[in-house]
Amino acid sequence: MEKVQSKTALKVRDVVKASEGYVDLEPLAGMNGAGRHVREITVNRPGLALAGHFPYFPNKRVQVIGNAESTYLKSLSHSERIDRMRALFKRHIPCLIYSRNLRPDMEILKLADQARTPVLRSSMITKQLINRLTLSLDRQVAPRALVQAGMVDIQGCGVMIRGRSGIGKSECMLALIKRGHSLVSDDVTHVTLLQNGGHPELLCTSVELTRFHMEVRGLGIINIPAVFGISSIRVEKRVDLVVHLKDWAASGEIDRVGLVSERYNILGVEVPEVSVPVAPGREVSQLVELAALNQKLRSMGFHAALEFDKRVKEVLKKGFRRVRTFR
Repeated sequence: MEKVQSKTALKVRDVVKASEGYVDLEPLAGMNGAGRHVREITVNRPGLALAGHFPYFPNKRVQVIGNAESTYLKSLSHSERIDRMRALFKRHIPCLIYSRNLRPDMEILKLADQARTPVLRSSMITKQLINRLTLSLDRQVAPRALVQAGMVDIQGCGVMIRGRSGIGKSECMLALIKRGHSLVSDDVTHVTLLQNGGHPELLCTSVELTRFHMEVRGLGIINIPAVFGISSIRVEKRVDLVVHLKDWAASGEIDRVGLVSERYNILGVEVPEVSVPVAPGREVSQLVELAALNQKLRSMGFHAALEFDKRVKEVLKKGFRRVRTFR
């Protein structure tokens, strides 16, 4: 697994590019300063700053102006409005974004060009813009890793399939796609560590170059949606289970009941893992599908191995009592 260091600062141009399709941002002025850094990964509404109060002003954050700030600026005289915006731009903010398709005065846009401060506009309402922009910023600075493994979505369960080269990972995923499941990535999976309500979540996708394609030995590169339809692919999915394909001869002692819980560490997060021995005649894709469905049951609180172990212990306990009574 190759770990990719997370970023501590983002350039404004990178924020705009990475937010395409998720946050609509239209440049208005000051893009000659698009190389400025966003050093605090959060968003601020500069209401107090526009009123002239700058102590503790978080100038390292993206600044968003909504209806409240825009209405306040319009209540000022023209000269006051220009003075307040000039004072804001002097704080070297990364950029300024207007929500709700609000458009600033031409004088403000000229000030932005002079101060080399990017000014952008979005059609989103202010709350939606802040929420989406915050999520986009979090994702851009999140820890990342490249894992030598494939990824499929099996009835809502994200399954990462790993194993040595040539063991049959792609063939297994191809069989799963034929059974109606969806491909996320083949051979190399890009993993991002996100925080979902304080709980770590590993979001997986493919690298851009190989997205929606699969290499099948003997056939070459296959375009999966072109062959199986658009429902056969998924852009990203959370990983819920790791399946390790092993050679039968080299797999060693295998837990035949399922009481032993294996874990696979990705970016410090422990993910449930099962080992599946591969041998001629074994339908590996069906076993992987069964492992995914069994993991879904476990996530809902039903553990078949534990239930079976409990039944065995009850039977043994009853048998022991009968032997003591007979004696």
